[in-house]
Amino acid sequence: MTDIKTLALKYGGYTSLDKIYLDSLLASRTDQEQLALITPPPSVVNAYFAELYQKKSPEAATAYFAELSQELNLYNAEPSFTFENKPFIRLNLSGKSFGFCYESQGLGRIFSENEEEISNDLLFEIAQIFPHQLVFEESGKIYLKSVGDEEVVSVKSLTALTDLESLADGRKRLKGYSQEDLLQEAVAFSGKRYFRSGNRTAMLYID
Repeated sequence: MTDIKTLALKYGGYTSLDKIYLDSLLASRTDQEQLALITPPPSVVNAYFAELYQKKSPEAATAYFAELSQELNLYNAEPSFTFENKPFIRLNLSGKSFGFCYESQGLGRIFSENEEEISNDLLFEIAQIFPHQLVFEESGKIYLKSVGDEEVVSVKSLTALTDLESLADGRKRLKGYSQEDLLQEAVAFSGKRYFRSGNRTAMLYID
């Protein structure tokens, strides 16, 4: 584990002038208590995430939050708006309140403040916010993960708006400019679905 003072200086808003203060603050505390003390509040985490997202890219924002989650042990398998014990990123999806956290290394989780139906439209909306990620539903929960290898080995036009691409790793990718047309064509394929969106193009990976 990285030295706690190094983490405090990098993520907690402390500077080199605070080193003696940190020694006193962190003395005689458990590792868990020390992490809690140097973890930025949710408002700061959300503000910095939003700034990176807007000024750099969605990739930069999620990379920051992924690194923060790993270094400060913010992984959360049971995220909740009611009992917020670890900072998470707040999202507004179709006027409704959702949160984003990391459940484990490389595995993001989207969760709602109130119970909401997990629809194809919702999954595509999340994919538009995180165009560098694959969005999928599993056991009634919504997850994000990296896209992985995307080497295309063949392309077939299914309609004027939708193509079928075969990837080197065996996955199929339907790609088109109409979500409705894409989902209609996807009915002919079986397998787990992963949603993605980018450059005004909807994508559906089938594993």
